[in-house]
Amino acid sequence: MHANLDPTQLPDGLGLEVRIDGTRPLAELTAAVNAVCDEVENRPERSVVVLRLGVTPADSRSWPGAVDVRQVNRWERAVRRFERLAAMTIAAARGACGGPALDLLLAADFRIGAPDLLLMLPVNDGHFWPGMSLYRLVQHLGVARARQIVMWGNDISVDRALELGLIDQLTEDVAEAVHTATVLMGRISDRELAVRRQLLLEAGSVDYDDALGAHLAACDRELRRLAAAAAPGTPGSAR
Repeated sequence: MHANLDPTQLPDGLGLEVRIDGTRPLAELTAAVNAVCDEVENRPERSVVVLRLGVTPADSRSWPGAVDVRQVNRWERAVRRFERLAAMTIAAARGACGGPALDLLLAADFRIGAPDLLLMLPVNDGHFWPGMSLYRLVQHLGVARARQIVMWGNDISVDRALELGLIDQLTEDVAEAVHTATVLMGRISDRELAVRRQLLLEAGSVDYDDALGAHLAACDRELRRLAAAAAPGTPGSAR
């Protein structure tokens, strides 16, 4: 599978638009996500990654197919790598969105849905696929709401997804929404964004005392950054 890497110039750096073909084999999907991560990590400029999702056949919800656990592990590591990029990630989804598309949607920072979006849960022989989409659903929704979805295996309409916070914006003009989000979020797409994202992800599962050290370290870096920016002669500082 080829991830269509389409770099576009943004006001504050380079943006990368990627179309993920969710019908392709798992190994190809894994290679595609890793290729996106390689591209972003090798760029010196700020980047915004836009994922175009929603190519899952509406009559196919089984996932991930005939694979072994090593391939599943490689896929989950690739999605985790994507989730931790020092770049803002935007998912634009339409139509039936399941399997790998759902995994990547849940891992993105900002999620835009078209009116025809349907989150199609991965079910095999009546059982919800026990991959990390299950973990992320609990992170996003809490155990009680995630249990209602997972145990019954019901698909999620776009209105319900918006209500639950699984998408952040519902719009008929997805292209315009992507452009606006890319320009606005490109200004904060850097390593500090990745730090704050990680603190958010850990907040629901780490005890206060254990989290305090990481938050203080982030505060110290931010204070140093602000002091350096305000120093005389520093570009952007007050004169």
